[in-house]
Amino acid sequence: MPSLNEIRRTFLDYFAGNGHAEVPSSSLVPRNDPTLMFTAAGMVQFKNLFTGIETRDYTRAVTAQKCVRAGGKHNDLDNVGYTARHHTFFEMLGNFSFGDYFKDDAIALAWTLLTREFGIDPDRLLVTVYHTDDEAVEIWKRVAGLGDDRIIRIATDDNFWSAGPTGPCGPCTEIFYDHGPGIAGGPPGSPDEDGDRFIEIWNLVFMQYEQFADGTRKELAAKSIDTGMGLERIGALLQGKHDNYDTDLFRALIEASAAATGTEPDGPGNVHHRVIADHLRSCSFLIADGVLPSNEGRGYVLRRIMRRAMRHAHLLGAERPVMHRLVGELVRQMGDAYPELGYARPMIEETLESEETRFRQTLDRGLRLLDDEVARLPDGTDLPGETAFKLYDTYGFPLDLTQDALREKGRGVNTESFDSAMAAQKAKARAAWVGSGETADAAIWYDVAEAHGITEFLGYDTLEAEASVLAIVVGADRVARAESGASVQIAVNQTPFYAEAGGQVGDTGSLATGDATVEITDTKKIAGVFVHFGTVKSGVLTEGATGRLAVDGERRQKIRANHSATHLLNEALREVLGDHVAQRGSLNAPDRLRFDFSHRQALTAEEMGEIERRINSFIRQDSAVSTRLMTPDDARALGAQALFGEKYGDEVRVVSMGEAPTGRGTDGRTWSIELCGGTHVARTGEIGLCVLTGDSASSAGVRRVEALTGQAALDHLAEQARLANEAAAAIKAPLADLPARLRAMMDERRQLQAELADLRRDRAMAGNGAAPVLREVGGIKLVAQRVDGVSGKDLPPLIDAQKAQIGSGAVVLIADAGDKAAVAAGVTDDLTGRLSAVDLVRVAVEALGGKGGGGRPAMAQGGAKSAEKADAAIAAVETHLEGL
Repeated sequence: MPSLNEIRRTFLDYFAGNGHAEVPSSSLVPRNDPTLMFTAAGMVQFKNLFTGIETRDYTRAVTAQKCVRAGGKHNDLDNVGYTARHHTFFEMLGNFSFGDYFKDDAIALAWTLLTREFGIDPDRLLVTVYHTDDEAVEIWKRVAGLGDDRIIRIATDDNFWSAGPTGPCGPCTEIFYDHGPGIAGGPPGSPDEDGDRFIEIWNLVFMQYEQFADGTRKELAAKSIDTGMGLERIGALLQGKHDNYDTDLFRALIEASAAATGTEPDGPGNVHHRVIADHLRSCSFLIADGVLPSNEGRGYVLRRIMRRAMRHAHLLGAERPVMHRLVGELVRQMGDAYPELGYARPMIEETLESEETRFRQTLDRGLRLLDDEVARLPDGTDLPGETAFKLYDTYGFPLDLTQDALREKGRGVNTESFDSAMAAQKAKARAAWVGSGETADAAIWYDVAEAHGITEFLGYDTLEAEASVLAIVVGADRVARAESGASVQIAVNQTPFYAEAGGQVGDTGSLATGDATVEITDTKKIAGVFVHFGTVKSGVLTEGATGRLAVDGERRQKIRANHSATHLLNEALREVLGDHVAQRGSLNAPDRLRFDFSHRQALTAEEMGEIERRINSFIRQDSAVSTRLMTPDDARALGAQALFGEKYGDEVRVVSMGEAPTGRGTDGRTWSIELCGGTHVARTGEIGLCVLTGDSASSAGVRRVEALTGQAALDHLAEQARLANEAAAAIKAPLADLPARLRAMMDERRQLQAELADLRRDRAMAGNGAAPVLREVGGIKLVAQRVDGVSGKDLPPLIDAQKAQIGSGAVVLIADAGDKAAVAAGVTDDLTGRLSAVDLVRVAVEALGGKGGGGRPAMAQGGAKSAEKADAAIAAVETHLEGL
């Protein structure tokens, strides 16, 4: 009996042997189809090849594609665990032709694989075709020898396939296996087709058309093939099982669940084990592909799946988290085919355990509330929607989880009243938000968020993605179209563009639709919507259009490097300066970073050097930068630092980097642990280099450090070296001697300046070669004269010198400084009780046409616009002394 791993390998090898390139599975998060929440079919990654937008170096391909159907158009969540073939996660085996072979070869390849390679009895197979596809009917008759009784024409969309509302599509032929008359059910197209006798095992889609949003279709230039065969279904058939959950892979996961919960795999809890096994796969693969639980978008669907599985573990009597303990078995079963499971195993286990631990804290209370409400209901009555909403709003029970719990009790939920309660909450939230002081036109973005949900951010692991244009704003008005040259604000359903937050600037880049190109110059988040600011460079941008968003990758890489360096800087500051350091603001731009922090003193050169040394030692360490999703309380308990300006909800991203002998975190070795929603480098070595360029005061008790990283840091160092070499050359000294030579030159300069100042003062007092005139006025010795060639700062020492010569008396000097006059007066100590230098300055300044002056009784200074009236000022001083 072949295992599912062997069946997958046989399929891939068969088509590889027939000239098909084996292409790895794409991510569960589609990057090239904004209409899909998750990758739900093998052709999703090849969509642009079918339409001719993209070409690759192969025209045939084969894949085993990871798929999730748990949200949006493709949603099998409610049936999982209760039926034989419904899953949230499944593998789609597919072979593809891009303008190479078409119906003849596709049918022949499929028939040969099934009947020869897999050894399926051809008499047990029958097919359906689209009712107008006579060509396919004739090929089946010729290749497989099927008669009309085993070729069923279907006139519905069951035999016309498309990946979404737009894109490549075409008629298909489905291959069914007949389990025999012992199983209830009729052939496809019959009233009993929902029975289990005839099971579809393979769908061959003949891609002939491209579907457009207006409902029209056109023939594809190159007709192609897209097939899909569920590994779980073909595996059950080849293993002689009628239930996918009885295959070897699922059996291993079910037995692991039973062992973890101490229950029987096939006992009364069998349905619970099936749900856990299925949901374990979808949760683990989604987390491995970068989806983390949240309250919006893909993260919300993941959380729904996780909580549904966790409730079933609870019903099995599990008293502690179960899901994370099953990841090892999943990796053993599927890790060889999908290595990303092994790489992401720590993240998967930690996320599952954290989510289950949190959910278990509210699960008991929520279920008790549900049981109490149900006990009060009359038989056969649905649960009021208000109660279901309370479970959702208070305990985090998604509606489908409540419906799943009630299903076992034979009841449902009044969804109309649930929707009314949800609408009332949204209206209340909207009223509170609109009154929060945001810009007037921001109400537009709240309407977008209410209609479409918040923007799905893809930028942690991609710089390009396709998206649908949800809204266009020009000025303050929402418009349906914007022509070339218009300044626009755009909302899309998903984006790789980071919106300005937490000190990190918004991304720039481009949006290209089929009809327009837009230069994106900034990105901001308003009411949960990522608003892309830009200019339509060509064509006409229309609401509803789909296009490709591309972030300026070089600019983003510089921002990432600066943001990660900011985290290292924060930790280095705490180590060097002390634990009082707390972040007070930051900027992470492409050309620089700055970091504001609590500290009262300017940093010394030694402190700056030590901080820079520590940062660069961890950059050279080239350690991995990891991110985890945690509750804020758990993150802080881990030792994470909160970054200023961030708003934290139920979950936070925890960014860790650097390894040290002693550190924080559960390992005690992680150097930097921060709560941060920004983008970061994958390894610290990508920062390259960090150079601190300055320390200044930002505000009272807050310092600001600025720095450069990467090439900007190298350019800065190169410029500093150039300036140093230029200075050394100018003074004709070796660069190594430059500091000592400069110090010597500065000492010499200071000595010469002092000597020059003395000479200027002597010359000024000498006037035209005559000594200062000493006179006696009112019984007080007075030296009063105009001096030239000196400034106001030179007057006090001249006055002190004259006071020393006369012993007792007063000195008044008026300096002509060219564009103004400076006045100074001095009184010897023995006379300050009788005479004040302040009064003498004010008398002289007033005579010069000025006002004011001040100082001490022994020394005072003032000024006026001109020294032209110096003689009058001296006469006024004499008059003042005579009047004493």
